[in-house]
Amino acid sequence: MKILLIDDDDFLRDMYATKFSERGHTVEVAQDAEKGADLLREKAFDAVLMDMIMPGMTGIELLNVIQSEHIGGDAVCVVLSNQASDEEVTAATAAGADGYIIKAESIPSEVVTKVEDIVSKVTKE
Repeated sequence: MKILLIDDDDFLRDMYATKFSERGHTVEVAQDAEKGADLLREKAFDAVLMDMIMPGMTGIELLNVIQSEHIGGDAVCVVLSNQASDEEVTAATAAGADGYIIKAESIPSEVVTKVEDIVSKVTKE
């Protein structure tokens, strides 16, 4: 699976990129939503993982850009955030997120499995 991982936290971005790579996935990274949107305009990905809180553009705003500009093709969009309120999850889903994973509730290897499961479920629909 080809994954775009968008997170402004260098440590978390690198850690998740390593975990996905170890499972055989190809990972590209972006440190903010604007750079992520630029990559989505240029390349196709199977999945896009994004944080909710980033400088410049939030995850919700990025989801809106993905929807309005029709970028990213058939990429499955998954929010990977510590924002855990029902309102945040509902807002992300309404903006087009296919899944929502709370970082603090899963160790990195579980995040990889959850993303694989979300992508598998969405692509079968």
